[in-house]
Amino acid sequence: MARAAEHGFSVSKPWGESQAYDVTVESGGKFLRVQVKSTASTSGYKGYVCSFIQTGTPPYRREQVDFFAIYVIPEDVWYIIPSEIATRQKYNILLSPRRKKQKYHRYIEAWGLLRCRKKRRVRAEPAREARDRA
Repeated sequence: MARAAEHGFSVSKPWGESQAYDVTVESGGKFLRVQVKSTASTSGYKGYVCSFIQTGTPPYRREQVDFFAIYVIPEDVWYIIPSEIATRQKYNILLSPRRKKQKYHRYIEAWGLLRCRKKRRVRAEPAREARDRA
């Protein structure tokens, strides 16, 4: 929550433990659901393993969470991964911050993904524009 606030986001925590997400992040009037995870668990030389499953709970689904914010403790690095990417892995996700060719490298410190983009205006058809000017 503190790191997101440092990046200029308004952060809220839902009451209780009834949601699949830990916090909401507000940007541009839109609230995004974020599940926060952390890991220090190594997988040999390959990187760090972050578990996505808890005993007795079903795997996360895309419609429950918008983003995963995963903190790799020994590297002091955050991954901001969209749920449509992260939920492809049902049990674990392997993160290798020092390997540039790693599958999730582009999500390292990708706080900008949480910023809402304004939708681009679709240009009217040329015939309609001419008619409107007449």
